[in-house]
Amino acid sequence: MTQPPPPPNQPPQQPGFGPPQDPSQQQPAQSPQQPGQPPQSQQQQPPSAPAGGPDLNKAPEPGYGYPQAPQPSAPPAAPQGPGYGYPQQPPAAGYGYPGQAQPGPYGQPQQPGAYGQPGYGQPGYGQPGYGYPQPATMPMQPQPGGGGKKFNSQIAIIVSAVVAIALIVGGGVWYASSSGKDDDSKNTAGGDGKNKTNGGGGGENGSGSGSAGAQEKAPADTGSKVLFQVPAPKTPKDVTSISTAGSWLTDTVYAKSGIAEVVGYDRAKGTKKWTIDLPGPVCEGSGRTTEDNKTAIIFKPDMPTKGDPQSCTQVAVIDLETGKEVWTKTAQSGTMPISFNNVTVSGGTVAAGSTSGGAAWDVATGKQLWAPKTSDSCYDSGYAGGAKLVAVRKCGEYEARQLHIQNIDPKTGKVITEYKMDEGIEYAAVVSTDPLVVAADVGDSAGDGSGISDFFSVDNKTGKLRTRISAPGEDFAARCDAIYKIEKCSGLAVGNDRLYIATEEHDGSGESYGQTNEIVAFDLATGKQTGQRADAGDDYEIYPLRMDGNNVLAYKRPPYDKGGQIVSIDGGTFKQTTLMENPATENVRDVEARMSPDYAEILFSKGGLYMSSVYASDFSAGTDRKEYLVIAFGTS
Repeated sequence: MTQPPPPPNQPPQQPGFGPPQDPSQQQPAQSPQQPGQPPQSQQQQPPSAPAGGPDLNKAPEPGYGYPQAPQPSAPPAAPQGPGYGYPQQPPAAGYGYPGQAQPGPYGQPQQPGAYGQPGYGQPGYGQPGYGYPQPATMPMQPQPGGGGKKFNSQIAIIVSAVVAIALIVGGGVWYASSSGKDDDSKNTAGGDGKNKTNGGGGGENGSGSGSAGAQEKAPADTGSKVLFQVPAPKTPKDVTSISTAGSWLTDTVYAKSGIAEVVGYDRAKGTKKWTIDLPGPVCEGSGRTTEDNKTAIIFKPDMPTKGDPQSCTQVAVIDLETGKEVWTKTAQSGTMPISFNNVTVSGGTVAAGSTSGGAAWDVATGKQLWAPKTSDSCYDSGYAGGAKLVAVRKCGEYEARQLHIQNIDPKTGKVITEYKMDEGIEYAAVVSTDPLVVAADVGDSAGDGSGISDFFSVDNKTGKLRTRISAPGEDFAARCDAIYKIEKCSGLAVGNDRLYIATEEHDGSGESYGQTNEIVAFDLATGKQTGQRADAGDDYEIYPLRMDGNNVLAYKRPPYDKGGQIVSIDGGTFKQTTLMENPATENVRDVEARMSPDYAEILFSKGGLYMSSVYASDFSAGTDRKEYLVIAFGTS
């Protein structure tokens, strides 16, 4: 997997949150425990992994997966050099230039010479007084010919080199839904039944009894065709890369952020239905929508320039059906405008978080419901929405931090239940709000930039830990941006009170030289594997996207000579049903291969697959290569 990210460009906290500590003066601390392998089901033993695959039969290390036993605090290793969230020292000469290897931002593949693209969760520059803006590097985009290390004896994949350059804007990606099952077992993922998950998914629920509640059906002909493509927009003068984060689906519209705009396309034809013009680029878009197709975005108040990169201070609600901007708001921490990192929607509330604290507004009216107080010793770094509204609240100073995972009232912000994580865990992502599942890199032990070493299953009604699941980075391919985006995770899904997670790629079986992987399931009550496993098949890699009733929808990244697939995995039998297979023509494969599930936004519903990039750049200027912002596929 990828290497750990460099210290992100993140401003220090506002006054009242404690002075920034200088981690560069700290000696690395060794974690007293290493996360073990995933636990095993008591009822059914999982089958042996294919040759080269992760050993999923290894027992967990002591203390993992047993909520009744107190978990010892695992102090993280102090980072070498400046830490996350604090003013950084300027990089050494040559950092980020051709020929120099460097760790990339969260999720960056270390494939020299691949085309760059901004990492989801990569922040923009801080606003005045927040410290020193630091250059960040782009994750490098995979090349055509399949995912990761795939290759075949009949073909050689040639990679062209480009420069990894500093970004000005922050990127954000929405992946598979992870909203959780509702208490009333409804199929909508809203605290009041009025919210849903982007891409056609409702709340995850059911008992794992098969396809109950599933909406996606296999067509008579699963072969797809390209519905439309949207060329990549040109970047403004003197700006080499800019955010195009955010995409959404309704019954009639596919909406996508461009440069300083959101455009609504006819989801079948690709013709423009409406355009919302903005003064600056979209920094982040919520993956949640209301029942009447409204969602929230964060954007910059002006276009970034070399001298003024701008901050993500504007929060807006947009109507995806009518193409109207409903309202735009800002919030302050003391006298300073807040530059937000994440935004979500739940129960009629828009909530946005940052290192300066969180704020919330009523979706319908824009009335502010709460804002940070500079006297607070803790702050809401981010929120996750959908079925419930969950806050990740940070208390204490660096390396003595304690995270409070709070189920809160979306109208008042009042804490309903709270789970306090072990002291020293700096960052956590919310995988699902109901059931509540949290991912964290305990003691910086993941070692692969995924942001995940363990999952925590928490009882939403009591705030008590149900179980803790070890997920070593060497075995599992899921990733989360726990630093900034809070609920932006990929390679996993939650439903049927289970966690479905992709394993790392490994050598295939037989004479194949390709790579493959699986999706496995963990019980969120016991932390043990259920014994269910869905194999990608030789030369394919499989990634969960979201739940569809009791079924898991997944994307299968193809080998060099085939098109990608969408499959539905039965929640009970784990039998795979192909819903779509994309064309295998070279031109189409070339575009699809550049939409890696690790970086691109991938949405599927009602026989339509929409893949889009989260940035636009000038890398292809002066070449014959044509870049695309969107490619859409559909079955007849």
